[in-house]
Amino acid sequence: QVQLVESGGGLVQAGGSLRLSCAASGRTFGTLAMGWFRQAPGKERDLVATINWIGGSTYYADSVKGRFTISRDNAKNTVYLQMNSLKPEDTAVYYCAANSSPVRLRLGVGDYWGQGTQVTVSS
Repeated sequence: QVQLVESGGGLVQAGGSLRLSCAASGRTFGTLAMGWFRQAPGKERDLVATINWIGGSTYYADSVKGRFTISRDNAKNTVYLQMNSLKPEDTAVYYCAANSSPVRLRLGVGDYWGQGTQVTVSS
């Protein structure tokens, strides 16, 4: 079993920055891909970014390219999402997810999910 715990959400003005963290525990992560998703009120959950645990290959949704950066610290079993130039439309609950298949993760299939952290961007 894997436990994922997100942190770092909050309220920020448009143009500001936040860094989300996702700490993973419960098993080895040598073959797990990890990612961030978000869900705004009344909308479906959307992919934000993914990162392979081996090699560090990344993938970003078009809406966040150039503004968000996903990274990981293998020693700490932690994945980060650095969010810069935030916009009001980035407001959502952000979820961390993990899957042994990076392809399935990009399709929104997570074997494990965190509880979510709220990000609110004011205009």
